[in-house]
Amino acid sequence: MQSSTHSSEIFISNDLVNDKEVEANTKPIARQGEIENVLSTVLSPYGKEVVIKDADVDDAMKMAGEAKGLKITPEEDRKLVWKIDLCMFPLMCLLYAVQFMDKITTSSAAVMGLREDLKMHGNQYSWVGSAFYFGYLLFNLGPGQIIFQKTKRMALLLAVFVVIWGMVLALHAAPSVNYASFIFLRVLLGCAESIVTPCFTIITSQYWKKEEQFTRVSIWFGMNGLGSIILSAIAYGLYIRQDSYAIKAWRLLFIITGVITIFLGFLIALWIPDDPSKARFLSKREKLMVVERIRSNQQGFGNHRIKKHQIVEALKDVRTWLYFLFTVSSNIPNGGITNFMAILLHSDFKYSTKQTFLMNMPTGAVEFVGCPLFGILALIAANRRIPIWKYKLTWAIFSAILALIASCMLGFANGNGKARLAGAYLWYISPVSFICVLSNISANSSGFTKKWTVSSINLVAYSAANLAGPQTFIASQYPDYHGAKVAMVVCYSCMIVILAALFFINWRENRRRDKIAAERGADGVAVDTEFADLTDFENPNFRYTL
Repeated sequence: MQSSTHSSEIFISNDLVNDKEVEANTKPIARQGEIENVLSTVLSPYGKEVVIKDADVDDAMKMAGEAKGLKITPEEDRKLVWKIDLCMFPLMCLLYAVQFMDKITTSSAAVMGLREDLKMHGNQYSWVGSAFYFGYLLFNLGPGQIIFQKTKRMALLLAVFVVIWGMVLALHAAPSVNYASFIFLRVLLGCAESIVTPCFTIITSQYWKKEEQFTRVSIWFGMNGLGSIILSAIAYGLYIRQDSYAIKAWRLLFIITGVITIFLGFLIALWIPDDPSKARFLSKREKLMVVERIRSNQQGFGNHRIKKHQIVEALKDVRTWLYFLFTVSSNIPNGGITNFMAILLHSDFKYSTKQTFLMNMPTGAVEFVGCPLFGILALIAANRRIPIWKYKLTWAIFSAILALIASCMLGFANGNGKARLAGAYLWYISPVSFICVLSNISANSSGFTKKWTVSSINLVAYSAANLAGPQTFIASQYPDYHGAKVAMVVCYSCMIVILAALFFINWRENRRRDKIAAERGADGVAVDTEFADLTDFENPNFRYTL
């Protein structure tokens, strides 16, 4: 029942061992006007022969031969991980905090006069939240995957999109902005921000081992909480001095967050590398050490050819659709709460506008502390091989149960304001489950095209669910929005079932592959496939992270 990756050797089927056949299989062949060399042929866990060509291998293959056999002491490895963490994480975390600030700026602006100044009525504010995810959805259904897989300058392209979204955010404050133009700007903002999470998922898989990824994703995703705290503090400061500004305080809020975002975009362009081989903070030996230490992932830096068979495989993989269903279930509540928490505190809990900003800060604190804490506890449990708790999906199920309890407290603790408020705060531990799914996509979707496809499908679900989430807050149910709270309870109940199914499928497949490996034994010609850009269906050495 081990989820760790097995030996880096897999075996060519016996009928290919003949020297003449091997020689024939390594001759150049033409396809689509190119000359390609067949490097080897391997037998997948499903008994299918998979041809590996030199044009199909991962970018990391260029350094793999030089890195293979590199002697790395545990002390050197620890120092390298710390160096990567210190050089990559501060900027990544800050960007993730700011992108969440940008996303929820409308929530704070709504209680500062945004709705009144733009003459919103009925469910129009709900569409402000949904419009952002229309952009998210359109970009991921359209050019998103193609642009970012084809480019070899991922970090630079990320920086360009960050600068664009900062500019769009600042334009929210333009005096001529009305409801229609505001909705249009929200759609553009969604398009620009949709690239952050998939890029961060790819970056995480390039630098850290599978067993390290959940903790890192937990840390940078937990920065959403820091973003919430910072935004509430800025909004509070602007609100209490709103009479001293030449423009409305809510407009100034958009300008401030937009300028911060633009500044971060330039920092990313200057510092974040496109892949580890281009990292200025790593020496040549350290770059080779990165390649060697991620061999066990059975994945590398990426391949920029779009492979149709990997897209088809992603569509056939049951995990893809479990991720899809999970993301819908987890993000319908997220879409609603993200846009309506400040309004709930103001209307349902009866806090003044000034108190609302202060009472909103603990929500960020729970996420800022809770998500990284769960990630660290999961790493400790895995290192110490603590039964059940060594699996990431166990922590995901546990956090989903906490979110279900929190939703019940928020929705049904009638007459007990403290219990309802505690439920609202406890709800912010729920992203741990989504973090686990993100790290599962990073670790368990092998093959660069397949990874981007699964990630894109997951982000389509994310955007569609977040688009639908604000619509559960029906204007006629103001101020308590009871229907939205019931929807949260239903969604989190479904999440628990989906996560349990994902755990069982991966556990069963790992056992099946272990059995096949034992039956095949060590007969045949051994070849290395860690950087062959094989999918998890093609690579018999691949084991799913639980």
